[in-house]
Amino acid sequence: MKNRLPPCAHVPAPYTGPAKAEVLALRQRHCNPAIFTYYREPLMIVEGYMQYLFDEKDRRYLDLFAGIVTVSCGHSHPRVLARAREQLERLQHTTTIYLHPLLGEFARQLAGKLPPGLDVVYFVNSGSEANDLALTMARLYTGHHDIIALRNGYHGGTSAMMGVTALHTWKYPLPQGQGVHHAVCPDPYRSPYAGTPEEIARQSVTDLEEIICCSTPGRIAAFIAESIQGVGGVTTAHPDYFRLAYELVRQHGGLCIADEVQTGFGRTGDHYWGFENFGVVPDLVTMAKGIGNGAPLAAVVTRREIAQTLAQRLHFNTFGGNPVSMAQGLAVLEVIETERLQENARLVGGHFKQGLEGLQATHPLIGDVRGQGLMLGVELVLDRQTKEPAPSQTAWLWEYAREQGVLTGKGGLHGNVLRLKPPMCLTREDVDFALEVFDEGLRELERQAPG
Repeated sequence: MKNRLPPCAHVPAPYTGPAKAEVLALRQRHCNPAIFTYYREPLMIVEGYMQYLFDEKDRRYLDLFAGIVTVSCGHSHPRVLARAREQLERLQHTTTIYLHPLLGEFARQLAGKLPPGLDVVYFVNSGSEANDLALTMARLYTGHHDIIALRNGYHGGTSAMMGVTALHTWKYPLPQGQGVHHAVCPDPYRSPYAGTPEEIARQSVTDLEEIICCSTPGRIAAFIAESIQGVGGVTTAHPDYFRLAYELVRQHGGLCIADEVQTGFGRTGDHYWGFENFGVVPDLVTMAKGIGNGAPLAAVVTRREIAQTLAQRLHFNTFGGNPVSMAQGLAVLEVIETERLQENARLVGGHFKQGLEGLQATHPLIGDVRGQGLMLGVELVLDRQTKEPAPSQTAWLWEYAREQGVLTGKGGLHGNVLRLKPPMCLTREDVDFALEVFDEGLRELERQAPG
């Protein structure tokens, strides 16, 4: 490598805890085996600062995955930590049966970031909870039951949301998803349809219409979709798709739900919310991860008449809206604004995507570069014409990047997409370092290729 990681003034505290082998053994003995680790050699992280993470030996890593977009402002952001610490010392917890000033204030500021009319907020603890609650409200409001989601989508890990999720790797062999239907993903790169992205979008809407007419009673409760699919491989659609899909769903009595768990809070750069890139306004918006910069915090925002449906019964969330999470959420909004992180996502993300497209021009393994802002995907293929996936090469490059100090995600239907979703404080220097790592890794893969 010609260059090392960009300089960082932060010095991690000396680690004095148990050895990694002991930590791993304890976890394997007492934690559910479903809790897996990344990488052949599990990585132990003991400290974080902004866009960097540190292991128990003080080695620094550039985090291009950020715990699947959990971190919007950066790891251990001083201002966010200070606000949470201040609230912890004053009042750690009280439920919503009592008044606390931060709940309404955060709801007010959050609603102020959304289009007019989307102004009623319900706080929960995770994206799974938020999506589950949004579907509940949609069914209550419309009086209909059927839900339509997109193939390759991911909406959470509860039993109900696994039924809505289309990726088979997240499903268990149990009855799930009663009344749930999955429409064709409008991703132009791997669509079953041929044509331009615009033509693929319109054919995908036709598939959605056929499902409504042939597989449901003709009246549906909701259509739920990520603006850019995360786990599904950073796939998205031509702008026409969501406009036409929303029109169709509403014609059949349904509500439109935008899952902004991964795309929200300025990550796509041009807009604060992913759905704004498509010129649509949903009926309900779900959000999590970046909303709390690591705090267990999520929310559903909708119109008052839809939210009112929950008032017909008692509905309560023990930890949703707790003072510490509210303080941390308010601090996140402030930092995104004052540090111009949305603009940084646009500029640095644009630089990153341009660099990745440059690599695509010189490395045949890269079949597609896609995404927006600081939510990017790189799909590796064995042949650009057939688009045969290259999962083993993707796994090799993923491991290689880690060895060089760059942490990325990996996903997509075939496990052949590098998922890049760093903290939004990422710099151009960080990007240039990562591009150099990817370039060297791809060159090594090409040297290893037979023939």
